[in-house]
Parts: sequence; C-alpha cells; structure tokens
Amino acid sequence: MGELARRTGMSVRALRYYDEIGLLSSSRRTEGRHRLYTAGDVLRLQQIRSLSALGFTLREVGEYLDGSEVPLERVIQLHLARLKERIELQRRLCERLERVAARLGSGEEVSSEEFIETVIEVIEMSERLDKYYSAEQLEYLEQRRREIGEQRIREAEAEWAELMEQVRAEMEAGTDPSEERVQVLAARWMGLIHEFTGGDPGFERSLDNMWQQEENIHGIDTGETREMGEYVSLALSASNQEEHGS
Repeated sequence: MGELARRTGMSVRALRYYDEIGLLSSSRRTEGRHRLYTAGDVLRLQQIRSLSALGFTLREVGEYLDGSEVPLERVIQLHLARLKERIELQRRLCERLERVAARLGSGEEVSSEEFIETVIEVIEMSERLDKYYSAEQLEYLEQRRREIGEQRIREAEAEWAELMEQVRAEMEAGTDPSEERVQVLAARWMGLIHEFTGGDPGFERSLDNMWQQEENIHGIDTGETREMGEYVSLALSASNQEEHGS
C-alpha cells in the first residue's frame, strides 16, 4: 500500500479507506498478508480518481466501475457544474485579492505571508471540493452559504474553535462520554454540523470522507479531530441509550 501511495501521490490513509469500503482492494497478498496491487488495480485507482474529479461520489464511482452505466448527459452536466464552481472560486479569489489591494492602497501593511496564505487557501479548498463533493452538493453548498450568511459563518467558525477546545479538555481529563456535560458538547457538535449541511445525509457523508482522508484542513490536524469525533459519537450513543432505556 505504501508503494502504491508513493507512485500515485495518494495518501496511505485514503487507500486504506478505499479498501475498507470495498472501492479498491488489492487483487493479491503475500504470504505475510501484505497487499500486492496489480496493473488492473492501478488502472481502477486511476478511474476512481478521474470519476471523483468529475464530481461522482465514492458510492457512485463504485456503482459505475462495477457495471452501472452513467448517461452521457449526466457526465456533461457534471463537467459544466465543475467549470461553474471553478469560475465562482476564481471570483472569490479576485474579491479577496481586491480587498488586499485596497488595504495596500490605504497605506495598510500586508505581509507577503498573508498574501500567499490567501491564495493557497482558495486553491486548496478548490481542490478539496472537487475531490469530495459532487456537482449537486457544490451547488447546495453555495446555496447554504447564501442562506446562512457570511456573518453567521464567521460566528460558527469561532464556535467550532471553542467547542473543540472544550471537547479536547474533557478527553484529556478522562471524562466518561456518558457524563451530561460531554453529551451537551456532543449535541452542540452535531448541531453545528447540521447547520452547515442542512441535515443532508449525503452531504454529511462527503464531509466525513474529507476529514477521514485528509491529514490537514485549514491548519487543523484531522487525526486529532477524528479522535474527538469518535469521543462525541460515544457520547451520542450513550445519550441515545439513556433515552431508549427511559
């Protein structure tokens, strides 16, 4: 798996996830149970990446590669949606650069690091959106942004940072997930996710796929975040069991 990751530029975590969901499994194994990927496996991985880039979800990719036919009209629609999304991202980048230029024009100092971070942030987000979200989901995401509003988005970002610190503190203290204060944090955690996704299950799965496969998002260590997510899941399970028991 490590050799395939090196050759293809994929992360080992992503390949392992593909294996777990049955999307890409090695055709052979050594006596020591190490995975051996054939030329056919490598071709399938290339097809997975190509279809994902078009906007297909991992489930849709699996169905297509396993024999389902996808209408040409849908492929063209996905191409168009991707192009429109890239145009929208370029527009946002232009707006952010215009704000930086305006600050410079007013005499305000802007570091080269801030400028570079602005560009990189937009580019990286564009690549991630293309990788994990379908065209329909990207359209829905833009709709949610308009509905929520930029002010609420900034407020939610601050709430996330505070909430993650609180969850981390409870984890480090060894607090049992069944404790009421942890369950309150878990409810807030899920509430923020639902606010962002609108409670759409497919969108939540795509969001989870991104956090499962990426190692770093917006400077956040996803490994640590996944651990917190598991802790939150335990708290939610404990809460559901209490409700069921009552």
